[in-house]
Amino acid sequence: MGKRSEFARRPMDAYQTIDPKAVERLRPYLRGVRFYAEPCRGEGRLERQLNNAGLVCLWSSDIADIDPSIDALSLTAEDLGAVDAIITNPPWSRPILHRMILHFQKIAPTWLLFDADWAHTGQAAPYLSQCSHIVSVGRLKWIEGTKQTGKDNCAWYHFDANHTAGPRFCWAEMAVAA
Repeated sequence: MGKRSEFARRPMDAYQTIDPKAVERLRPYLRGVRFYAEPCRGEGRLERQLNNAGLVCLWSSDIADIDPSIDALSLTAEDLGAVDAIITNPPWSRPILHRMILHFQKIAPTWLLFDADWAHTGQAAPYLSQCSHIVSVGRLKWIEGTKQTGKDNCAWYHFDANHTAGPRFCWAEMAVAA
């Protein structure tokens, strides 16, 4: 999975968040978040980790679920209820990812897990003003039963339609957890 790999990508970018490091690095930034929605659930690995960390998922689905009438890009605030945040590992395909950033942040403050390099590219420019935090995670393990991590560093990005000052990079926790 990534730009330096010969392996074919999984359909719909179906890489499960199996590495607990992803949630461990995000937890300090979830103060004030009790209820969340997970619109790109996959097999539910991230959802279970967040629930084990004390959060409550009020709504979850997957963009590839059996019910084709459920589309993450057509969700409304009414669909999700009184969530404090949207937290998900979205597809990394840029056309889908960029649409999700714009759509989700209008519904609720949004935490998205994807490649850290994105923030350092020109394509990120239209979205960074509404990104308040970029929390570095490092490389994660995506494939069950393997010893290897992915080849791309990852980060959590916090988007909020009411934020306009751009991001704060957060990596101090990495030194403690590494």
